[in-house]
Amino acid sequence: MSEGTMHQPAQRDQQDHQRAKRLHRVLVCAAAVPVMLIAAGCSSDSGSGDSSAKDTAGLGATTSADATAAPTVQAAAYKKLPEPCAVLSKKTLTELVPKGAKSGKEGTSTDTASRGSCSWTSLDNNGVKGSQFRWLNVSLLRFDSSQTQGEGDKLAASYYAKQVQEAQSVTGAKNTKSVPVAGAGDEATAVRYDLKKKEGAFKQQTVVARVENVVVTIDYNGAGLAGDKTPSADTLTKAAEKAVKEAVAAVTTANGSGGGSSTGSPSASPSKSPSKSASPSASASKASPSPSATKKS
Repeated sequence: MSEGTMHQPAQRDQQDHQRAKRLHRVLVCAAAVPVMLIAAGCSSDSGSGDSSAKDTAGLGATTSADATAAPTVQAAAYKKLPEPCAVLSKKTLTELVPKGAKSGKEGTSTDTASRGSCSWTSLDNNGVKGSQFRWLNVSLLRFDSSQTQGEGDKLAASYYAKQVQEAQSVTGAKNTKSVPVAGAGDEATAVRYDLKKKEGAFKQQTVVARVENVVVTIDYNGAGLAGDKTPSADTLTKAAEKAVKEAVAAVTTANGSGGGSSTGSPSASPSKSPSKSASPSASASKASPSPSATKKS
């Protein structure tokens, strides 16, 4: 065998080796391409996720801004009510209901922090000269602030106006007269009129006052029965005005000298509209115990 022939296998081996190396490099590069594409794809997904996150963050920021921009309602000034049967002094009760100063009857209430009432009945029997009848009722109604209905003092002002209007439009009332009352909270009105009942002629006084978010209503009537003289409307009105001032002062005292706290969340109860039964209106005097019923007891 010639020398050239001997070198041919060696050359082929070398060429095969070089081709193998080139093929290896091709395979390595080919394998690297999917990795790069995958990496690029991940990078693209990541970018898309960042954009989505930014959009979500932007939406959250808008929602937060909207919540912050929502109007806030000022908390009600007064948070509680005094005991209704204790808002008037013993002296005042003796003047208004001399024979019933100790007979206060508290009305039923499922929420004593928002509403309450107390009534007294007095019958002074003078024998053949007749008798003097008096009936007194104090009602308290407190309004809380709420996002849906508004501020407590404005709700109270609306109810105050309604109470005054009802007192001025009682069926069967005669000689109706309304006058403002000074020194009884933020606003107060006294309404008086004559009302004929089967027992006799009654002189009715309804005094409505508002202090902050609380409405106080005093119903006071009197009559001279069985031949006794009819009481003076001026005297009864003056007594009722004194009573409403004491009741307003009791509300203020119950909540501290500076009124209620201006902070804190409003109570859920004020979102509810008060019922007429919770606070006797001007016509409540019609429901007062009749003198005959009092005599039987």
